[in-house]
Amino acid sequence: MGELTGKVAVVTGASKGIGAGIAKRFGAAGASVVVNYAFSREGADKVVAEIKKEGGKAIAVKADVSKADEVKQLFEETKRAFGKLDVLVNNAGVFRFAPLQDVTEDEFHREFNINVLGTLLATKEALNHINGSGSVINISSVASTSPVPNSSIYSSTKGAIDTLTIGLSRELAPRKIRVNVIAPGGVETEGTHDIGMVGSDFEKQIVAGTPLGRLGQPDDIAQVAVFLASDASAWLTGERIAASGGFR
Repeated sequence: MGELTGKVAVVTGASKGIGAGIAKRFGAAGASVVVNYAFSREGADKVVAEIKKEGGKAIAVKADVSKADEVKQLFEETKRAFGKLDVLVNNAGVFRFAPLQDVTEDEFHREFNINVLGTLLATKEALNHINGSGSVINISSVASTSPVPNSSIYSSTKGAIDTLTIGLSRELAPRKIRVNVIAPGGVETEGTHDIGMVGSDFEKQIVAGTPLGRLGQPDDIAQVAVFLASDASAWLTGERIAASGGFR
């Protein structure tokens, strides 16, 4: 029996990267998984296929988490497929690194709408479907406390997620819903490849500042998420776990 056998989990932004890693690890741990995506149906279907290949249960559901009506549909489809909800992972997020002089209103709202508003909307809707105890896992970043140059908007969204986690953990505790946050360090994903971080001097700087001496992999974060989703973490709420290889 896996640590999450019998549980149903929604993972937002799960078509690639950390979200895909969490979804696959949840499936391997016995959960029925809803793989949310906003754009890449192909990526989401691939994650679902990998989960099913290993004997797990999963579906892909499209939804933009910054839009309340689409979030509602995401959880309605979850209920139709699996009948309930136990775990929500608020992983969906976007970023664009740029110097202050290039900051625009549109980019500010894009990042805050998806990263912060999306977390609020998904958690709000999840409350209508979690019957009894549950676990909400937010994904932040070490950038929330150690922002790098040109990341002012992104780092601010992650700082908001850290604070939001504490507030929601206190608000939802009477309902037996735990809320915790994982703050990854540098992780090798499609996104970090796309922006040219992997193989760059910036990567070398991150690795040099990471005591364990490497970039993280999505599964490094996923295993922490499994712990927070499981009953093994039943006494944890409002906690921020830096899954960063020791990077500060």
